[in-house]
Amino acid sequence: MKKLFSILFLLILVGCSGIEKKASVVKEVEKPEFRGVWIASVVNINWPKTVGIGKDVQKSQRQEFIKLLDEVVEMNMNAVVVQIRPAADTFYPSSFEPWSKYLTGTQGLSPGWDPLQFMIEEAHRRNLQFHAWFNPYRVTMKKEEVPISTHPAMLNPEWTFRYGGKLYYNPGVPEAMNYSIDNIMEVVKNYDIDGVHMDDYFYPYPVGEEKLPDWKTYLKYGKKFSIAANWRRDNVNKFIKTLNSKIKKEKPNIQFGISPFGVWRNYDRDKSGSKTKAGITNYDSIYANTRKWIDRGWIDYIVPQIYWNQGFKVAEYNTLVNWWADEVRGTGVKLYIGQAAYKVGSKGWEDPNELINQVRYNRSLDEVGGSIYFSIDSLIDNPMKIKEKMKKTVYKQRVEIPN
Repeated sequence: MKKLFSILFLLILVGCSGIEKKASVVKEVEKPEFRGVWIASVVNINWPKTVGIGKDVQKSQRQEFIKLLDEVVEMNMNAVVVQIRPAADTFYPSSFEPWSKYLTGTQGLSPGWDPLQFMIEEAHRRNLQFHAWFNPYRVTMKKEEVPISTHPAMLNPEWTFRYGGKLYYNPGVPEAMNYSIDNIMEVVKNYDIDGVHMDDYFYPYPVGEEKLPDWKTYLKYGKKFSIAANWRRDNVNKFIKTLNSKIKKEKPNIQFGISPFGVWRNYDRDKSGSKTKAGITNYDSIYANTRKWIDRGWIDYIVPQIYWNQGFKVAEYNTLVNWWADEVRGTGVKLYIGQAAYKVGSKGWEDPNELINQVRYNRSLDEVGGSIYFSIDSLIDNPMKIKEKMKKTVYKQRVEIPN
């Protein structure tokens, strides 16, 4: 009898564990998380598609943006990250820089309305957070492009350098750094934004063997640093620290977040780096020491652009998510993942569930609090019916953004 009871008990135990395992597989728990999309204005990637001035243009631009927001709501997202200073020009009336040519077609030409105020109001009307996306140092997008004659970069050429044919504010010139911070703070003071956001453009990405033309600036301002690379990293650190301090002093509720390249350093250069073999890294290539920003609490959230698939040998998705999760653990800095919606259906992304599986993997780690997708058009275009698949699986319902 005792033996029979033992057998029955084991059968019940095994049966229960089987049911529990099955339930854990099929149940998709949706907790509060950040679900954002990037809306890029530079070269009119996402918005506006209609460029110019006049009532008809303004009407079209408004309708285009409202349609984007409605798509965001339909996809059960809860935040938009909108590029409002793409190339040292603006999508709002500024006392510092000219109106963007990506808005009116001509740099410095007023559209006759305030697109930023409109976008914020429409986002908040739909209960979407609005994060204002700035590019701090880029002045031109095309080689040999020249801003209008009254542009601050033209009036203060000592603030700039050309690299790869493009014009940039020099991060090593204190006046240029302070000027860029003042630009951003103008928006912080005057608009009801939820966040200040930057991507991965501080010092420019390497162009072949071309060296950065900042040697004279280094000799003038970087004497205490033995090598220029350390001085450059310090310039970016000062920018991040100072901007964070000013934002928190003005409006403590505004979140300050940065979306860097997906790899800080490779393991072969630094044993505390990720086990990757990326050709470019934040620390060594573009002088962005993201680790320091996290450790010092100079940012509220970080969104590494992990634009590779699961299983990709050079920079494997899960490996990098784990590494970034370790970086933020215990720091108070929130971690969201930059997701490559634009790669769905391309080489290495033929699996229609790749993006969905990435979101599920993110949710398996307590440190990951959500995702931001590049870019909104890639989801709207709906390759491999990714929009419907995500709504049926990982984004079945709208959720709040965690505090």
